[in-house]
Amino acid sequence: MDLLEIVGWIALTALAWLWFDGTRAREIAVAASRDACAAEGLQFLDDTVSFRKLWPVRDDDGRLRLQRVYGFEYSDTGDNRRRGSIVLLGHRVIAIHVGLRSVPAGRVLH
Repeated sequence: MDLLEIVGWIALTALAWLWFDGTRAREIAVAASRDACAAEGLQFLDDTVSFRKLWPVRDDDGRLRLQRVYGFEYSDTGDNRRRGSIVLLGHRVIAIHVGLRSVPAGRVLH
């Protein structure tokens, strides 16, 4: 194996890990968004979230984690669509924004 092949395998492995990790984070974001909407008496629309942003951030312990922001839509009347967002640090929900209000992450998670 030459150096180019090794670098290629490392890059492929890193991309695969990022994809699998992102899939798990998205599942967590969907569940937390659904729970937040239910807790606030809102309708979670389309049963999905959309990826908005990704960047590395240090957590409280100084470890490097990926912070992701996802967007979702909800309705408060059933006749409209409003936008919300959810922020994850690693696989931990740190903020959920619904309209003009923010729902504390600890309130909607088990």
